Amino acid sequence: MKAAVFRTYGSPDVVQIQDIDKPVPRDNEILIKVHAASANPLDWKTMSGGPYLVRVVLGLFTPKIKPVGVDLAGQIEAVGRNVTQFKPGDAVFGTCRGAFAEYACTNQSERMMKPGLALKPDAVTFEQAASAPVAALTALQGLRDKGKIQPGQKVLINGAAGGVGTFAVQIAKSFGAEVTAVCSTRNVAMVQSIGADRVIDYTQEDFAKIGQRYDMVFDCIGNRTVSACRSILNPKGTLVMIGAPGNMGITAILARLIGVLVLSPFISHKLVTFIANSNEQDLTAIAGLIAAGKVTPVIDRRYSLTEVSEALRYLAGEHARGKLIVVL
Repeated sequence: MKAAVFRTYGSPDVVQIQDIDKPVPRDNEILIKVHAASANPLDWKTMSGGPYLVRVVLGLFTPKIKPVGVDLAGQIEAVGRNVTQFKPGDAVFGTCRGAFAEYACTNQSERMMKPGLALKPDAVTFEQAASAPVAALTALQGLRDKGKIQPGQKVLINGAAGGVGTFAVQIAKSFGAEVTAVCSTRNVAMVQSIGADRVIDYTQEDFAKIGQRYDMVFDCIGNRTVSACRSILNPKGTLVMIGAPGNMGITAILARLIGVLVLSPFISHKLVTFIANSNEQDLTAIAGLIAAGKVTPVIDRRYSLTEVSEALRYLAGEHARGKLIVVL
């Protein structure tokens, strides 16, 4: 089968399309024929080989040759004898290592990468389903579980035009929140079209200086300090931090996290940072929102498997609106 792999760490140019062995599912594994996959910042950051902690898993000096990609949607080709939840022919979506390939094999009980699958509703296309796992799970779990979002709350979403941000705007609206979205000039109309009540163009206004207070700040990009985000929170407000700029090094990221841990016990604000957990229940909830028309995935561009490096290069430039889809 054909798959996008990388044999050395570096820029998106190191990705190659090669013929590799089609995986054979073991007892607890599920083999999926991939119809569509989507790109995440995790993909190109992993490929770059940094932070070095990542190399403990991927290979210290030379990466273990595995297909790139995490998000996918497709049809189950075969299942191992211990798999009872899914069967061949099922249309599914979720997270799985090696999504940029004609076939991918996941383990329903494997926990290292916290993979998860759910059935794809007929009303949801493969492209829509493939766009959702990492980004939509992050938005849902950040707003609902970490932010404890409630109807009528005022929520500001920083980085509203990106993959997580476009889902966060719509999911927050589905919970009945009043949403203020922060994005650049070129994305204002798009963010308005997906339901934001107010849009702040950061090239024209500084959201930390307009005098508005919020019950929650959902920060998708981490380009503002914790103190700047806290300055616009109500006394019992919550700051949910799920992103960091592409040029922020691991030292700066760790310093930010340590600062949050040290500060949290001494302030009235709730400061939260987390990594999404891929699971069937939440994937099913997201699929239900899409099928019901409450959430519409924003797809910026579509690529073929041979164009994966181009997709990752565009994503690394941090100008993508919504999601980038690889169609097989």
